[in-house]
Amino acid sequence: MDLSKQNMVVDVGNSRIKFGLFQQDQLIQTGILDSSETDNLIETAYNHSVKNIIISTTGAEVENLHRKWKDDFRVVLLDHTTPLPLKIDYKTPETLGRDRLAVVAGAHQLFPNNNCIIADAGTCITYELLVNGTYLGGNIAPGLKMRLHSMNAFTARLPLVEAGDMDTLTGKSTETAMRNGAQWGILFELEGYIKHWEAAYGPLVVLATGGDAPFFEKMLKREIFVNPHLVLIGLNKILTYNA
Repeated sequence: MDLSKQNMVVDVGNSRIKFGLFQQDQLIQTGILDSSETDNLIETAYNHSVKNIIISTTGAEVENLHRKWKDDFRVVLLDHTTPLPLKIDYKTPETLGRDRLAVVAGAHQLFPNNNCIIADAGTCITYELLVNGTYLGGNIAPGLKMRLHSMNAFTARLPLVEAGDMDTLTGKSTETAMRNGAQWGILFELEGYIKHWEAAYGPLVVLATGGDAPFFEKMLKREIFVNPHLVLIGLNKILTYNA
């Protein structure tokens, strides 16, 4: 394998930096660093013969990375003006989260000939719709932990309940009623989107990513493709398109 033309994709969050190294479309290495470890990230780029880099972030870290990298690498800073390998039908692209763009691009990379619904199950859950190579938009809802914690935070007597197994659809205690309400609610939410969007656009490939994606894989009664690296795959597709 020729490692002289590797791509690096960098997703800078509030507290962590996730990165991936790609040889063309093949993901060959991933890593997670603390947000303060930008020097380690820079060293990784030099040590792995990286040629092209894409950076997705809303923080000041991007300026530091870009300043140090711009003379030695081709660097793409992802924002709403970045050329994309798919069409965007969204009224306010300048407000569209970079992670949302990335998961849709990742779905387009993995299933270029299919219409897709993508659930990114993190702090919030985003449901995205990709039809005929066009991102039609999507919706944002509270994530699983947010739902459970908010019931405790915004009421006087409801306890703090953690996610867990659901034995029946109907809760038989306050704890199981809260857990069922949050977890079955999310499942029914995704099933509802699938039902209505398939009625409008035909069969959809269902993809999930994010920390709570295994919940969908376990509970959804249909084929679902779970990929923890969908954001990185999408960033690489955008980088390849620009580089």
